Amino acid sequence: MTDLKSQRRLASQILKIGQNRVWIDPERIGDVEGAITRQEVRKLIHEKIIVSQPEKGVSRSRAKVIRAKKLKGRRSGPGSITGAAYAKVTKKEVWMLKIRSLRRKLRALKANRTIAEETYSQYYRMAGSGRFQSIAELERNLKANDLWRKR
Repeated sequence: MTDLKSQRRLASQILKIGQNRVWIDPERIGDVEGAITRQEVRKLIHEKIIVSQPEKGVSRSRAKVIRAKKLKGRRSGPGSITGAAYAKVTKKEVWMLKIRSLRRKLRALKANRTIAEETYSQYYRMAGSGRFQSIAELERNLKANDLWRKR
């Protein structure tokens, strides 16, 4: 194979690209060998014997596929969760979920007249102080203390 180093260098300077991106037509190597001036190399570029190749880049196709899946709610299982225990759901959010559900349950029990008004207000304060971990524990406590009205 012939050495086309100088032609490649000239073409890269003319095209303002790196030497690795210069493509020389393998069938017209004889013509390229004879070109030793910038003018001759420019002529070869015009004739499409020397062409600049496109830039190589990192494909975003895989990233786009993953992003589409995440938007659908996929890829969010326990294996994908990183960080501290409260990175996904903060302590405050856990508390808000718990206290709202407890207060909702207490309101429902009061509305159904399953518990008395005094019991409601007492247990509302107890819930607010963090006494109950769940609705089930609240109900167990009401039954244990015999505050659950019989029908």
